[in-house]
Amino acid sequence: MDHPMHHFDVETLSAGRWRNGGGATREIASRPAGSDEFGWRASVADIERDGPFSAFPGVDRTLTLLAGEGVRLTCPGVFDRLLVRAGEPFGFSGDLALDAELPGGPCRVLNLMVRRGRWTATVERVAGPIAPREGHAGVLYVLRGGWQADAHGQFLTPGQGVWWDGDGEASAGAVAPVSPDAVALWADLTPMG
Repeated sequence: MDHPMHHFDVETLSAGRWRNGGGATREIASRPAGSDEFGWRASVADIERDGPFSAFPGVDRTLTLLAGEGVRLTCPGVFDRLLVRAGEPFGFSGDLALDAELPGGPCRVLNLMVRRGRWTATVERVAGPIAPREGHAGVLYVLRGGWQADAHGQFLTPGQGVWWDGDGEASAGAVAPVSPDAVALWADLTPMG
């Protein structure tokens, strides 16, 4: 493989329905690929109605609103959090049984999951160039404006992005904004020991 970056467009990813019928998930990447015991997994979820979130024991999750009027996540006695600002990440334990409420209707979120003790994740809004860190995996999702993945010269627009594995060498180039309004989400995934 010449380059560790992989391009994605959310609209071309296949959508799998949730078991409870409350939404659909489009997987960006999962490593190792096809394993239920993933080390990390990135996906975009369309939450269509109020209801429970599946628990993922031993997994740490970060949910970030991408589109819609917001989602309220509740776990009685632990937290009650309303996500209304696109691009603001919220991390929580996948061990928890959560309920989601959609006060303004359906919404779309970026869902990042890492196996506790094997990977850690940091998700942040960025407006400047991002270069993959050697040994780290990562996902960059465009929220606004135009971005350029310079190794392939790919132009990225909202709903598109790139991801890379942690087992290849770091990319020679960065993913950089090419418009003044450019904003993206960057998930930096760090392997543990």
